[in-house]
Amino acid sequence: MATESSSKSRPGISTFKGEDRALRAGRLGTGGLLLSVLAATAPLMVVAGVMPTTFAVMGIVGQPLLFVALGVVLVLFSVGYAEMSRHVHNAGAFYAYISRGLGGTAGASAALVALVAYNALQVGIYGIFGFEVSGLFATYADLSVAWWIPALVAALVVGALGWLKIDVNARVLGVLLIIEVALVVIFDIAAVSDPAAQGLSLHAFNPDTLSGAGVGTALCFCIAAFTGFEQAPVYAEETSRPHVLVPRVMFLAVGGVAVFFALSSWALTIATGPSTIVGEAQKQSAGLLFGLTEDRLGTTFTDVLHFLFVTGMFAALLSFHNVVARYAFAMGREGLLPAAFGRTNSASGAPGTGSLLQTAVSVVVIAVFAIADDKPTGDPTVPVLHLFTWLGNIGSLGVIVLMAAASASVIVFFVRRGAAGAQAWRLITSALAGIALLVIAVYTVKDFDVLVGAGPGSSLSWVLPGIIGLAVLVGLAQGLVMRSRKPEAHARIGLGNEAFQLEKAAEEAS
Repeated sequence: MATESSSKSRPGISTFKGEDRALRAGRLGTGGLLLSVLAATAPLMVVAGVMPTTFAVMGIVGQPLLFVALGVVLVLFSVGYAEMSRHVHNAGAFYAYISRGLGGTAGASAALVALVAYNALQVGIYGIFGFEVSGLFATYADLSVAWWIPALVAALVVGALGWLKIDVNARVLGVLLIIEVALVVIFDIAAVSDPAAQGLSLHAFNPDTLSGAGVGTALCFCIAAFTGFEQAPVYAEETSRPHVLVPRVMFLAVGGVAVFFALSSWALTIATGPSTIVGEAQKQSAGLLFGLTEDRLGTTFTDVLHFLFVTGMFAALLSFHNVVARYAFAMGREGLLPAAFGRTNSASGAPGTGSLLQTAVSVVVIAVFAIADDKPTGDPTVPVLHLFTWLGNIGSLGVIVLMAAASASVIVFFVRRGAAGAQAWRLITSALAGIALLVIAVYTVKDFDVLVGAGPGSSLSWVLPGIIGLAVLVGLAQGLVMRSRKPEAHARIGLGNEAFQLEKAAEEAS
């Protein structure tokens, strides 16, 4: 981004801190921020979509134990990450933190990885969303609708809401989330009260259930269920007390999500029996939870569950869309994307160009998968096991890599500030989390052939994770070019609006 005055081209707008260069502060409190984070977590989507898909694709019974283990790892990660959020407030949270610790070149790489990863996570949800809505049309309206039609409609609606910054009313969103959680808890109680033939077995918590080739990718799947808690710092510029609210929301999200998902995945194994959960998930896919509730809680309960499944997915789509738009805004503001991405709409304050970019990516990817689908209705292979699973794992791998890099950045950041002694225990937790995340990333890449259902020789087993690797390399190359040709812009990577405030102050002082 150029440092010279923009007054020549944009009359009435301050050089460094015009209204279109900053997100509006004070818009979110604890409740609003927590709802934004939990909307991305989408509890019902995870229980009805991610968990059955993980059981089906990975063939691992011990999913509840994975949620417990990942909860511990992510709490360790959050300790240093939350402390970093007290010092850095930027809509491009991951890459801003990595820039502050590991330098602008690493930050440029992290920015592109984040953009690719969150786009993949968001677009992947359209697959399971389209499949579910298509099923609802078939069940309740006796209409045959291709999955990609509701997926495309949803992409356009989400894009319009993102452009206009029409936030879902916090109270409505809060009520829907509470109802989602309550209905899943009711199912959990029903499953425990009426278990399958194997009874109240704790077999799913047995470490022996984690043996097999799919453990790494199963961890990747389960981390996808947590994805959302780390987004809290993305909204730091839009809160009145980011140093207080961001850490609070992250710990509430991680702790609550770990317990809730561990118990709910265990309830699924109880309802079907640990020995049959994998087979039932492969047979029913995203219909597993609904079949179990139909048997135990009746048709009306299941109908309500279907409706909230769709609304929960839509809330997640909108949440991820907003995060991608803010990353694009932050990158445009700092020269990592064209300057047009670094401006907000004058009327709504929304990062509009980033919203358009995310919408365009969604529409193109949905169209590609739709063209590749020769069975657009009734068969979940393309929308669920391909679009949702493939892109979800690509995005999850990217987030894992970003979290590992952020853990290292926390350590370097505080050591360089001479605060290693005062922050010693946080640095230790960051190191432990970083090591664990690197191990998960390695196993995830190693087991990607399990994800695509092919042997190690399949090209997809390296093409899919290779997308994240390519983003890393292209981002590093961009950072190196910027450092050589635009050192001043390179030095501002990760500083966000702070850079413009400092430069404006310097300009006024001179």
